[in-house]
Amino acid sequence: MTMCKHEEKKCPRCYVTFECKPGNVGQCQCYEAVLTTKERTSIAEKYNDCLCLQCLREISATELNRC
Repeated sequence: MTMCKHEEKKCPRCYVTFECKPGNVGQCQCYEAVLTTKERTSIAEKYNDCLCLQCLREISATELNRC
């Protein structure tokens, strides 16, 4: 049986610590985030690591309010 890779990360946007699960993305907190391609590109340009779910939701909500 293969163990899923989990790692503790610090969000580069808000600095909260969260668990990242790159070995099982379906179980990772970011899997719940619904982001557009534009939002994903913007995040990748600004940050060099994963963001926490709260920040991903805030970014998505901010983008929705601009429409």
